[in-house]
Amino acid sequence: MEYRPLGTSGIDVSALCLGTMTWGEQNSEAEAHEQLDYAVAQGINFIDAAEMYPVPPRKETQGLTEQYIGSWLRGRKDRDKLVIATKIAGPGLDTVRNGDSRFTPAQLREAIDASLQRMQTDYIDLYQLHWPARNANYFGKLGYQPGDAGLMTPMEDTLGELNELVREGKILNIGLSNETAWGVMRFLHLAEQHGWPRVQSVQNPYNLLNRSYEVGLAEVSHRERCGLLAYSPLGFGVLSGKYLGGRQPENARLTLYTRFQRYLNEAGIKATEAYVKLARDAGLDPAQMALAFVNSRPFLTSNIIGATSMDQLRSNIDSASLTLSPDILEAIDAIHAQRSNPCP
Repeated sequence: MEYRPLGTSGIDVSALCLGTMTWGEQNSEAEAHEQLDYAVAQGINFIDAAEMYPVPPRKETQGLTEQYIGSWLRGRKDRDKLVIATKIAGPGLDTVRNGDSRFTPAQLREAIDASLQRMQTDYIDLYQLHWPARNANYFGKLGYQPGDAGLMTPMEDTLGELNELVREGKILNIGLSNETAWGVMRFLHLAEQHGWPRVQSVQNPYNLLNRSYEVGLAEVSHRERCGLLAYSPLGFGVLSGKYLGGRQPENARLTLYTRFQRYLNEAGIKATEAYVKLARDAGLDPAQMALAFVNSRPFLTSNIIGATSMDQLRSNIDSASLTLSPDILEAIDAIHAQRSNPCP
């Protein structure tokens, strides 16, 4: 397993990170522990969660993912060798803290204390803001509209409180998620201005069907040393090819939850068909090729893989040893150019 610097933190994380958002919804506690045991045995030291997980979020299950991590961590003697990440939910989610989730000092403190209790640990290695507390284009939104409708907590208040939590030892590092280039640079500026913790990572979607991170944010990651934590690297499993031809595999994520079908529009399906054909013609597994492409990006810190079965997890982890040839990378770029980034 390759390890890469987490920004300027001095921490090295595995190039693959174990994602956990299905635990408590599609995966049981025992299955979560089995995934954790296997991933760590394969060299993965980076585990990503969120207070709102599992997904889709429900009041009845909120926090179960962190609880499963906590029951696994309990009694382990290698906590200091693991990098545990989690996130505070942004505004607009009614399943966390009675729908009053913002980035005020009081909310941050309440959220981190609850996550620490659920995960049975004294500190979080990387604490992330799950999405902006302001009107911004994230989760695929297009057509920017000014106005924050009272959602925005001053970034100075948020980062100042995160600084206090770092000083107390509850958080070691901070990161952003679903952020824009403006947001990342603003947080970095405030950190430099006040001597507060700097952003070490940006967790945004990135895959063969969605390369929008390359416009603006990739340069920020490179020049500011706050690399990408790529989520949804398989486009909710679409890039495996298992949904092509209108198939709906039993218990598959997009079969169960139609809300996640953003990559199954006409353009996305055509692009996926081309990528799957390219992989199979080259004797490659389509999912592993898609993951290996993400792994190869120079602005990537870690690729967040998730699985609902052990077979999926084994295959995804095996992508770490796959190096794509220049011809395959050139063919991928040709498909991307022809399809014009169908799913921004």
